[in-house]
Amino acid sequence: MSRAMFTKILVANRGEIALRVIRACQELGVKTVAVYSEADAAAPHVREADEAVLVGPAPSSQSYLVGARLIEVAKRVGAEAVHPGYGFLSERAWFARAVREAGLVFIGPPAEAIEAMGSKTAARQLAMAAGVPVVPGNTEGVKDAAEALAIAATYGFPVLLQAAAGGGGKGMRIVRTPDELAGALDSARREARNAFGDDAVYLEKYIEGPRHVEIQVLADTHGNVVHLGERECSVQRRHQKMIEEAPSVAVTPELRARMGATAVAAARAAGYVNAGTCEFLLDRDGQFYFLEMNTRIQVEHPVTELVMGLDLVQWQIRVAAGEALPFAQQEFTPRGWAIECRITSEDPENGFLPSTGRIEYLHLPSGPGVRWDGGIEAGSEVGLHYDPMLAKLIVHAPTRALAIARMRRALHELTIDGIETSRGFHLRVMDDPEFQSGDISIQWLEQRLSSLTAPRADAATLKLAAIAAALVAHEERTAGRTGSADRRGDGAPFAGATPDRPSWVAEARREGLRRS
Repeated sequence: MSRAMFTKILVANRGEIALRVIRACQELGVKTVAVYSEADAAAPHVREADEAVLVGPAPSSQSYLVGARLIEVAKRVGAEAVHPGYGFLSERAWFARAVREAGLVFIGPPAEAIEAMGSKTAARQLAMAAGVPVVPGNTEGVKDAAEALAIAATYGFPVLLQAAAGGGGKGMRIVRTPDELAGALDSARREARNAFGDDAVYLEKYIEGPRHVEIQVLADTHGNVVHLGERECSVQRRHQKMIEEAPSVAVTPELRARMGATAVAAARAAGYVNAGTCEFLLDRDGQFYFLEMNTRIQVEHPVTELVMGLDLVQWQIRVAAGEALPFAQQEFTPRGWAIECRITSEDPENGFLPSTGRIEYLHLPSGPGVRWDGGIEAGSEVGLHYDPMLAKLIVHAPTRALAIARMRRALHELTIDGIETSRGFHLRVMDDPEFQSGDISIQWLEQRLSSLTAPRADAATLKLAAIAAALVAHEERTAGRTGSADRRGDGAPFAGATPDRPSWVAEARREGLRRS
């Protein structure tokens, strides 16, 4: 039975996802309450919410992860529901249960569904019971190296060790020979225990050269479950996604229907409600294997929104308020192509080390098919307390080739001064012939990383180029003319790159003009 729409929601997160939820609420006519740490007092999400409450010092363990304090704040300000975003407490069953027991609505799946899918081994068992294909392997944590070796012998090397309780590459090891297994198991257990407080590790057959393809599902409290197609998430570094797109070049309509039906079956088996994602490995022969289910909104949800034409965050809120999904499965067919680049405060040319400091200048891209989901502005201080992701740059176009060209253009327009970012790295990926052809796998980026991150012109050289370009542009303006290098064949001005005009020239000219 549908209840009335909420009047006030507490957003239990920060940065771009907090802003994303706040904007969805604004369009639904729902008031929002932001929470913030001392480090985030001047953050954009604090200003955009209707109310904001300080919840603790900068460390997340003393602020954003203190569930009891967040619930107390929600009750004190009169919020009826809590939206956890992603990360932090979004996949903690105890928090979802505590929110419910406090008489509030958790905007996400039931605690029981989070528990069912929270352990990879439990999720594998549930998936297998529902007839969902999984990578061959054991379904419980291995006791010791001897047991691991016996299981590995059954499937053959290479094998993959995985932490049962978490993700993000923590507690994960590829083992190619029997001699490596004991040491890898000890290392994986130690890392899993430090990251998740649980050293359980299971073993499965390692699939060579697969793609990482995930299926978005949406379920309501009335028994309706639909899938919203796939996302290609194979561009990863150390098992962390960096670029996502929808749809996938490797997925045909027939394969999409089969993977989607499998994801729906897994969601039903878990008693799932709200937005969630089933992650799969897709091998070179078109066989797919269930990995895990993410029981929250995903970072990469915008690419699905753009190709499917609906607001997933709004539907999270509507489903939590008891609304029934009004659409049928056949209504969902990808329209066009969307690509997302995660803009992080990291230095790709220096091993992706974190970069901190003050954002002195920010120029955002715009134009047709360009979307910016960011949590920063000029003047923002970027520290080490939180995840390095600053924003997501997303584009949508009729074809993949046009989407790549649009992303390349948008990345050229983006300027973030004061810290190092991943912008230049993403530009190199957009220019890579293999990426442009779609010939990628989970291992692709690691294999290409050295060439994609090799140092090029240093900052001082780029600064001199920008100054020179600014001087040239100033001379042209004062002379009342535009140089021949800045004209197309028809005589019209042109500020972009051509075969005779390298991209750095165009970029230096633009930057010089901004600073002149």
